[in-house]
Amino acid sequence: MKSIIKLPLLSAADQKYDVDIAIVGSGLSGLSAALTAAESGLKAIVLEKLPNPGGTGIFPEGSLGIGTRYQKKKGIRTKTDQVFAKVMEFHHWRCNAAVIRILLNESGKTIDWLMDHGIKIESIRTMFPPEKSLQVWHILEGGGARVVKVMSDNFKKKGGMILTKTPVKELLTNNEGIVTGVSAKNADGETIIVNAKAVILATGGFPSNREMLQKYVPDISTPGMAKLMLRGPVVDGRTGDGINLALSVHAALAGMGTLAGNSPYLDDEPAIRQFNGPDYLKQMRCALSQPFLWVNKQGDRFYNESFGSIFSDVYNAMTSNGGLMWSIFDDNMKKYMIEKGPLTPFNAIVVPGQKMTSLDKGIQKGIQSGFAFKADTIEELASKIQIRPEKLRETIEKVNRYADRKSDPDFSRKPEHLIRFNTQKGPYYALKGLRAFFLTLGGVQININMQALNSKGKAIPGLYATGMDMGGLYDSTYDLLAEGSASSFALSSGRIAVQSIVRINFARNE
Repeated sequence: MKSIIKLPLLSAADQKYDVDIAIVGSGLSGLSAALTAAESGLKAIVLEKLPNPGGTGIFPEGSLGIGTRYQKKKGIRTKTDQVFAKVMEFHHWRCNAAVIRILLNESGKTIDWLMDHGIKIESIRTMFPPEKSLQVWHILEGGGARVVKVMSDNFKKKGGMILTKTPVKELLTNNEGIVTGVSAKNADGETIIVNAKAVILATGGFPSNREMLQKYVPDISTPGMAKLMLRGPVVDGRTGDGINLALSVHAALAGMGTLAGNSPYLDDEPAIRQFNGPDYLKQMRCALSQPFLWVNKQGDRFYNESFGSIFSDVYNAMTSNGGLMWSIFDDNMKKYMIEKGPLTPFNAIVVPGQKMTSLDKGIQKGIQSGFAFKADTIEELASKIQIRPEKLRETIEKVNRYADRKSDPDFSRKPEHLIRFNTQKGPYYALKGLRAFFLTLGGVQININMQALNSKGKAIPGLYATGMDMGGLYDSTYDLLAEGSASSFALSSGRIAVQSIVRINFARNE
């Protein structure tokens, strides 16, 4: 394919580029679009406001794929019809079915495309019992960080350009309302003009924009709700830039109140340190989610502790209980974690069999920081965490009765996780957990071409939205039935957007 636009054209005062596609953001969707464009013979430029490409695309462990070469090799025969039916049933069809189907159709091709570029698949993993798993979550060797490096390196090898520290300030349009490029500012304060046949928005949503969260996410402002933590990087560029750029040309939005909620996190900012910080903090985060006893502000159980890894469900349960939980355990349970490891994993960071030898240090640090508490008696612990002492004892004694019977009639906790508390001898511990989220799932309304739509459902010529800048793919919550959907939708939407641009803008020139 021959490009109809030349790269670059520089002026004395401002930098000016004429390209086929301008891509705003360099996460998974932006880089997949960039590399797909380069492989299609198009000239693309990526504008990234942070110092390095990748954004939060470096964090995913894996991605959804259906019908991949890897699945076929392993004898996994999951069909797109099967996944689509379960996903749509989960979301009560209150989402963009046509777009979801296109993204699922593309998911396996995207995984194979990554493999063609040297990305290796470690395994197919699931958070569910095997009989309930769709077996679609491909764990990628090196995770998102490796994918980001491979895509950016290959894009640049093909002549692509990534401008970092260059936030886009506005979309350029002509008299007919067609998006014709972007205007940006670099670190030196220079204006960068990029003229393009199409602009792809790929800025990662708005999880770090508190004003937008207050405006669009209802339960953040609910009286009595504990604070909401963001499990994201310390320097986070996800401030709604793409969505606000789209609004400037009258794009419609969809699903703006939906978040990808997470399992509880310690009340210790920034939350990302519990992923990549010191061992004691990782082990404390693991201890927080262990299936010993979780209670709400009133001292009542509120969730099946065996399923702490089903993070979207945990988030929803916590939201229904004031946004705060306490993880309670006794000294024997603490010693078990130190000497033998956790009962359930904290992602792949702390896993069963891995001794939690820094846990005592973590508890001491937590006591100093105010998210861990220790007491000699159950009643004293209850008082420290502002729960009625008789209520906490009642809840613990009930759990002990269930442990004796190896049956939990309240929440169906797994029998192997029903462990007796020593109610006669302390010490006892409580860790404070708060709701956390890692993605906003609302954004620009799109069609199957990833074109941004206006309020009348008409495509805005020249404008595309991908990844977390697109909205309407989830109802009220993130689902884990199709594990790895967020990263998959990001990767595939970038590819589909470019394929659409090729078809709409360039096919006639071939």
